[in-house]
Amino acid sequence: MARGFESKSVEQQQQDAEERRSAAKRVKTSADETEADRKREGLLLQRTRILREIEAATTPRHRDTLKGGLKYLEQQLKALGWKP
Repeated sequence: MARGFESKSVEQQQQDAEERRSAAKRVKTSADETEADRKREGLLLQRTRILREIEAATTPRHRDTLKGGLKYLEQQLKALGWKP
């Protein structure tokens, strides 16, 4: 009886190890993907800041300048796969 319990334990350990390996592969991303994610996050933060500044802008000239910057940021984001 102890022998059967022991083999089940080994089988369970092997399954657990395989699950850990497959989970590690899913979590692991390439350096390029990580860099693109960082860049996308930075651009999104800048976009949020510009949107707030547009709302607060009092002069049309300043607002137009900010809108140009917003357009540029959105082009950069689209190049990284961002969908508005």
